[in-house]
Amino acid sequence: MSLTNRINFRNLRGDLFGGLTTAIVSLPLALAFGVASGAGPVAGLYGAVCVGFFAALFGGTPTLISEPTGPMTVVMTAIVSSMTANNPENGLAMAFTVVMLAGIFQIIFGIFRLGKYITLMPYSVISGFMSGIGVILILLQIAPFLGEQTPKGGVLGTVTNLPNLLANINPAAAILGALTLAIIFLMPSKLKRFAPPQLVALIVGTVVSVMFFPNANLQRIGEIPMGLPTLVMPTFTPSQITIMLVDGVMLGMLGCIDTLLTAVISDSLTRTEHDSNKELIGQGIGNLVSGLCGGLPGAGATMGTVVNIQTGAKTALSGLTRAAILLVVVVWAAGLTQNIPMAVLAGIALKVGIDILDWSFLKRAHKVSWKGSLIMYGVLFLTVFVDLIVAVGVGVFIANILTIERLSELQSQEVKVISDADDAIDLNPAEKQLLDQGQGRVLLFYLSGPMIFGVSKAIARAQNALKDSDAVVMDLSDVPLLGVTASLEVENTIKAAVERGCQVFVVGATGKVKHRLERLGIHELVPATHMLEDRTEALQQAVNTLPPSRVAAEAGLPLADWKPAST
Repeated sequence: MSLTNRINFRNLRGDLFGGLTTAIVSLPLALAFGVASGAGPVAGLYGAVCVGFFAALFGGTPTLISEPTGPMTVVMTAIVSSMTANNPENGLAMAFTVVMLAGIFQIIFGIFRLGKYITLMPYSVISGFMSGIGVILILLQIAPFLGEQTPKGGVLGTVTNLPNLLANINPAAAILGALTLAIIFLMPSKLKRFAPPQLVALIVGTVVSVMFFPNANLQRIGEIPMGLPTLVMPTFTPSQITIMLVDGVMLGMLGCIDTLLTAVISDSLTRTEHDSNKELIGQGIGNLVSGLCGGLPGAGATMGTVVNIQTGAKTALSGLTRAAILLVVVVWAAGLTQNIPMAVLAGIALKVGIDILDWSFLKRAHKVSWKGSLIMYGVLFLTVFVDLIVAVGVGVFIANILTIERLSELQSQEVKVISDADDAIDLNPAEKQLLDQGQGRVLLFYLSGPMIFGVSKAIARAQNALKDSDAVVMDLSDVPLLGVTASLEVENTIKAAVERGCQVFVVGATGKVKHRLERLGIHELVPATHMLEDRTEALQQAVNTLPPSRVAAEAGLPLADWKPAST
């Protein structure tokens, strides 16, 4: 595995054009996310440059565009608000330290090859989580969209102050916000090929505000310091270090999920396959550097990635080009953005929030599965009004419990106790004859499929059939996986049989299943001669161990007429 991403100059024109186009698309979003986060517009620009450059250089998806995204901005907004409230002097530096921690955690995830597990969660949870983030982003834009200061308390503060916000609308700001949304939503597709609607809305909204509302009381970006960023040194306070670590893990995990989902979309468009673990390392390096430079955290951005691919990019050179163009803007042209109204940026961010909502699943979740629908709406509610980590944790827990319950229910049907030649399982003629000869005194205890912990109850219930038997054949031939709980229940079944004086034979225990039983000490209960590989042979030996008088009586034969099965 090479250290850097795949870069070559065979597609120079497509990569350079892709980088230029995505830089134009990224500029208004970076400014909007910077303002929305509370860290300032320059933080959005630094985040777009740092994360975009280093994720492109060291990542594992050639055409992926990384930058501050809606989900990452929502989390960063909460972190900035919390840190600055608790520590006004160093709060912002602590927030950027959390970004560095998020990058370090992402690097660790990549080094330990955890990429394939990051997105291993039910879609209902992902959908509810992402839609919840979309709702948060929309709610947080209401105040600046209407020309007012964002109320304290984040989402809850906005919701409780909504009547007051609506009663004190700034007409000029509302008009500019509505104009921004109208341009983004209604711009013809033919024109979108030449200029992204977000950039058009940014320029038009700013020009209209200067020409028609020069004296209006509008909130504007103001002057942005030009030049290279000042490094932010990691800042901790002993009382908040635990909170910062938790926030860092949360931010890092969200960045991983956001990035890898976008990488999958990139794969589907380019017919390639990304390297998840390498991508996480690249994202981690980008976020680490972004935090050091006072930039927002970033992740793989779906819109930028799709635009990049559609404009002809094929290698990471496009991402590097995009970052270089944005760096030029930061160093030499940041002063041009000072007249941009906050309402215009709020309109751009509000549209991002609307796009994050998973409309497709929201409209038909109840048709697909009412349980999945409840999980999705539950996660959405918890994400908006409680906490992101709580939302994902509760959602994954409930979804996994329901899945395990369903799998256990299905798998329990594969726990069968057979005492005669019925059709419950496929038996060869010799096995059917042996079971008939056993006259119900020989039990065939048949298990098949993965024996997870939820199946243990079914195994325990089957023990009730032991009371009428003299020999038990435990068939594990079709068991590829024997979980700890299920293996303990198998041990209990064998113990119960031995205590009743039954002869126990174990069939087909191989590989990991056999190793698990040996670790439990089954050899102390079942002699080595009773550990067999062939079921027919086990049934034959089981019948031979039956007391002649009991078998003859069961069969209604004189004792002198009973003969054991041939060996």
